[in-house]
Amino acid sequence: MSTATIEKVSCLIIGSGPAGYTAAIYASRANLSPLLYQGIQPGGQLTITTEVENYPGYPDGIQGPEMMVHFEQQARRMGADIRYGLATSVDLSAQPYRVWIDEEKEIHADAVIIATGASAKWLGLESEQRLNGHGVSACAVCDGFFFRNKEVAIVGAGDTAAEEALYLSKLCTTVHMIVRKGQMRASKVMQDRVLATPNIRMYWNSETDEVLGAQRVEAVRIRNNQTNETTEIPVSGFFVAIGHQPNSDIFKGWLDMDEAGYIQTIPGTSKTNIEGVFAAGDVQDKIYRQAVTAAGSGCMAALDAERYLGAKGLH
Repeated sequence: MSTATIEKVSCLIIGSGPAGYTAAIYASRANLSPLLYQGIQPGGQLTITTEVENYPGYPDGIQGPEMMVHFEQQARRMGADIRYGLATSVDLSAQPYRVWIDEEKEIHADAVIIATGASAKWLGLESEQRLNGHGVSACAVCDGFFFRNKEVAIVGAGDTAAEEALYLSKLCTTVHMIVRKGQMRASKVMQDRVLATPNIRMYWNSETDEVLGAQRVEAVRIRNNQTNETTEIPVSGFFVAIGHQPNSDIFKGWLDMDEAGYIQTIPGTSKTNIEGVFAAGDVQDKIYRQAVTAAGSGCMAALDAERYLGAKGLH
């Protein structure tokens, strides 16, 4: 790693979704002069969401990318230094903490706020990506409302898929649930609820062959992996609920994580097991995963960082 360019900052924020930008707003107002690196997907998961109707303050809804532009503009107006770049490795063994950007620039920071988010796992179909935001979604709570009184399909077999199928069943006429094996992985109580819901139709031993539609989702073609028969199901929405992957790889070996890679924080705070390192948003939240909760935890992280730096005499 080159150490040709080294820059020292008080507060470094890694990531630029609702958590990162909110942390930048609060840290700027606390005169921490935060430096924020946007990462590989500036704006985070909301940039692949079309209409956002569940974020407070937007009575008519707003497009996800536009909302993230607003977040960024507000953080810049408060004085945050926002740059394009990807954190590629870290050294959290001693202060100031060292973070490498794009494997070349080295940042030394007294406090680090990690807001790198999580990425939805996808099936890997071309049509799934092409129609993402046009009927394909990885978040029923975010997007289910748009499919009220319509038929939808959901793929997945764990607790998240069961929860999302139940959520959709309250909005949609029929929920077609596609399960790869002959049983679900979800907890027994969740399985029982799904199987007892009359408008959830199960497709066992089935995999998604293709999402059909030119401009938006019109149907899904599934294949029975025992008989090899294909079936086309007319639907308006296709939900992928096979899990999320927290973007935490570069912090492995430094920070405490659960078995899935979510960074663990001290309950009620954004503090990690290393003092001066804080985590906010979906990288540490596998339960709620909403823009509004991510923003709230970004606020917590900035306040925790301000108090930490003040107590250390670094601010």
